[in-house]
Amino acid sequence: GRDYRLPSEAQWEYACRAVVPEEKGEALTKAIWNEKYHQPFHFGETISTEIANYDGNYTYGKGSKGEYRKQTTPVDYFGIANRFGLCEMHGNVREWCLDHWPENESDQNYVGAPTDGSAWLTDDPEASRVLRGGAWYDNPRYCRSACRNFNTPDLRNNSLGFRVVCEARGL
Repeated sequence: GRDYRLPSEAQWEYACRAVVPEEKGEALTKAIWNEKYHQPFHFGETISTEIANYDGNYTYGKGSKGEYRKQTTPVDYFGIANRFGLCEMHGNVREWCLDHWPENESDQNYVGAPTDGSAWLTDDPEASRVLRGGAWYDNPRYCRSACRNFNTPDLRNNSLGFRVVCEARGL
């Protein structure tokens, strides 16, 4: 009796970053956002293969090289969740979002994107779809919270996955 769907791209990034003011009543100013939350990864400025599954032959920021597993890992393999309790938001598999990928290059920078968190859709059922999160075979830069990718909706392979959103009732 509930409605389930893919998250919008905005919802996916919100879930990945898991931004929650640390103290009750803390004002989320731009300075606090930049200091505490505007990190490439929900756990900080860099990533390692001890906490995420990606191609460890490459590094990001001050990180070091690590293991390259060459396959997916089970959910909660690393035992690290973000503030919302979500695991593997960086690496392992790229995750489908509901949004269509904008064809116009200027729109790929969110020009004309919805500002209410809803999905950015077109009338084209064959439009490419947004992918977020990076995969096991990716360089760690593709696993950042803000990194975007896309592919055709018919693509299936062992580097793609999804999360579902359950619609809240009465909102």
